[in-house]
Parts: sequence; structure tokens; C-alpha cells
Amino acid sequence: MTARRTATPAPLVVAASLVAVEGLLLVGYAVLELASISSDRVAVALTTALFFAVYGGLLLAAAWAVTRGRSWARSPIVLAQLIQLGVAWGFRGGGTTVVAIALAVVAVLVLVGLLAPSSIAALEQPDLSDGGLQEDGRQER
Repeated sequence: MTARRTATPAPLVVAASLVAVEGLLLVGYAVLELASISSDRVAVALTTALFFAVYGGLLLAAAWAVTRGRSWARSPIVLAQLIQLGVAWGFRGGGTTVVAIALAVVAVLVLVGLLAPSSIAALEQPDLSDGGLQEDGRQER
């Protein structure tokens, strides 16, 4: 008898999709930063590009992992969304209110999707890809 994982719930898929878009945008920003290197700011451009490429890559990996039922991926996604809410707060007022609202709405949608009861239940299911091993390496019964 083989155990099967239930389908990934819609709120979790939406949250992971939004996080994947965030990750792609961050990697895209890293590429744009590399494309705009000038001789007077080489170090800043390289470190900025590296930071955003790693950050975007982590978000992409976490988005993929959360759709595969890996509960560890929830924590970096939640942290990234909380940071994004802080960034949105910094953009409020002036001519950047639209940016602030967009950042905040996406962060809230991701948090709601990750913390929905169906998402929590899906991420609490045992990982079946390890052959039924418990955390200490013993076979489950």
C-alpha cells in the first residue's frame, strides 16, 4: 500500500505563485543591476546584484518547495513577506503610494494563503518522499 499526498490547496498555490513572481522580479532586478554597471560603482553594483539574485533564488526555491509540501519553506516566505510589509510602509506617501499598496497587498495575500487552514494542514502532512522515515531515521509503522 502506498500513501499519497493530497492535492495542494488553492490558497497555497496562489501564495507560492505570488512568491515565485517576487523571486523572478528580484532575479530580474539583479540582472538589470549587472547590466548597468559603471566604472565608478562596480563594487556596489556587484554586491547589490549578488544580494538580489540570492534573495530571489531563495524565494523561488521556497515557492517550489512549499508546493511540494515542504514545511521548512514556509518560514523564509513569511519572513520575506514581513520584510516586504516594512518596505511597503517605507514607500507610503508622496508619489509612491501605488507601490506601497501593491507591495502590501501582495504580502498580505501571500501570508493569508500560507496561513489558511487548508495550507497549514497540507504542510503538516508527513513527507512521503523519504520512504516513511521519521526525523530520527527510524522507519514509520
